[in-house]
Amino acid sequence: MRRQALQTSVPAAQPLAPQPAGKVKFGVDLYSLRSLGWSPFQYLDYCATWGVQVVHFSETRFLGGLEEGHLKRVRAHAKKLGVEVEIGMLSICPSSRIFQASQGTAEEQLTGMIEAARIVGSRIVRAVVGTIADRTGPLPIEGHIQNAVKVLKAVRSRAVDAGLKIAIENHAGDMQGRELKMLIEEAGKDFVGACLDAGNPLRAVESPHLTLEILAPYVVTSHVRDTAVWPSPEGAAVAWVRMGDGNIGIDDYVRRFAECCPGRALSLEIIVGPPRYLNYHDPKFWEGYRNMPAWEFARFVALVEKGTPRPPTPPVREDAAACEREDLEASIRYTRELLRRI
Repeated sequence: MRRQALQTSVPAAQPLAPQPAGKVKFGVDLYSLRSLGWSPFQYLDYCATWGVQVVHFSETRFLGGLEEGHLKRVRAHAKKLGVEVEIGMLSICPSSRIFQASQGTAEEQLTGMIEAARIVGSRIVRAVVGTIADRTGPLPIEGHIQNAVKVLKAVRSRAVDAGLKIAIENHAGDMQGRELKMLIEEAGKDFVGACLDAGNPLRAVESPHLTLEILAPYVVTSHVRDTAVWPSPEGAAVAWVRMGDGNIGIDDYVRRFAECCPGRALSLEIIVGPPRYLNYHDPKFWEGYRNMPAWEFARFVALVEKGTPRPPTPPVREDAAACEREDLEASIRYTRELLRRI
């Protein structure tokens, strides 16, 4: 069936009351709607219609600019809607393959985002180290972590003066839970915390339940999505899916998050796509995971072995923007109902 073409304005939806104050704040990471190209005001209106409490602008492109006047208008609009704003950026690690040196030094970029957060009213700046590609190569992941720690320490006084925390995400398979914990503690947990992502651990051969156990004391915000995993000839297949469509125990994860991280944002970052294959039967795979304890890998394998193989490619999705809307809205409904039962 052909999907409805994308509308440029915020569509009408059945109004929902804000999520009742409880153990977590219900949020949306706008990467869930990455293909829409809306203004920040449209994103805020849309999220407010769905009863979202926290809108997470995980990248500056969703904010539409960092000019002071613009940020003040975004803040005022969010306040009018009764919505909290969080903002973020990508890599702060100068040795990462995804670091954008053309935008200035890591310290300059992070300092600019701290000031933007102060203006727009964000209590955090979300940032990342790199991706799974940084686990292999001349510099091991520990070296990238140390480079990120140096950057963080260089901006400590600015973050503290602004009264906010830098929330480092376990991003795209770059770090496992124990590695992000090491980064936070070495940089300084007084101003650095975790943006805990529930989907990324599985691409780093780690159970998200273990990641939560390790990082819960450090969580300042989060991304959540469901995942399907199953055995494959390579080792494991990992596919991100809508909330409720996976097999990793996402309900238990959300319940445990609510228990361990009260008052934090549980923000949906919904990404649906084809599986990726983790070829851990190949000795070369382990070049990026030489320090991983066997007992941690065993917990990941236990999840994989419970899974049932799924089609290698999902059905054709003609309109990316419309599909993202559908995936997010289905996940909002599922997660709101789950939170009501907690």
